[in-house]
Amino acid sequence: MQVKFWGTRGSIAVPGAETTVYGGNTTCLEITPANGRRVIIDAGTGIRALGAKLAQESPATEILLLITHIHWDHVLGFPFFAPIYDSRSKIVIDGLPSCIKGLRYAFDNKMGDGFFPIKFSDLKAKITFLKKVGQDKLEIDGMRIESMLLQHPQGALGFRIWEQGKSLVFMTDNELKTDRKRAFKKQVDFCREADVLIHDAQYTPAENRERRGWGHSDYQAALELAVAAHVKKLVLFHHDPSRIDTQQAGLTEACRHLAKEQNAGLLIESAKENSEWVV
Repeated sequence: MQVKFWGTRGSIAVPGAETTVYGGNTTCLEITPANGRRVIIDAGTGIRALGAKLAQESPATEILLLITHIHWDHVLGFPFFAPIYDSRSKIVIDGLPSCIKGLRYAFDNKMGDGFFPIKFSDLKAKITFLKKVGQDKLEIDGMRIESMLLQHPQGALGFRIWEQGKSLVFMTDNELKTDRKRAFKKQVDFCREADVLIHDAQYTPAENRERRGWGHSDYQAALELAVAAHVKKLVLFHHDPSRIDTQQAGLTEACRHLAKEQNAGLLIESAKENSEWVV
């Protein structure tokens, strides 16, 4: 499967000259399997550019959209996703159960209020809410997708996707608590021997001490999970909006240095907007 980052930033979009390397758009990941429909994880601001590309390349688009949770930075781009306005598009949406209500309410709610001038019922695409991956594994187009509830205020899901013997784990917005052994072991088991782990590393350890309960991790905890699970590659994700490119590069090197001290042989990098690679 081929993976491309369309949004890597956490909390709020931060476009500008000092975020051109790692990106300023919020969470959106595109996964193109060897066969079958495209998978998109989250609809942050990065999904707008992805939608524009899809509208040009393949008007009759079939998409599986997985939503980790409905905090604004993960769904803000959905009303600007071009395929939802095309009657030829077929979009299956799954994820945290509350995402269904949340996506609808971004347009309009039962009280007639909303945050967008277009009603959800006016969207032209054929949109189906599946309500499966949060309850059980989902098998579709040769892929197997499983989910895990993460440690984040109001809840969030992490996903593991298998295809052709390879697997990718996506765990954004997850506050790792390595001192809670039972909960940590469950996350280790979920990630065990994955080819790629994309994990929330919004904070440095010092920042994290001041932000307990905010629902995010530091790079040290993300590394600890990756090492314990014997993953091959760790991708640091959900970059803090205040962190400019040079600082994010420094955070990446700090994580690599820590891994070297532990004799950990895994690859480590920070997610970069528009970067793509094959799992």
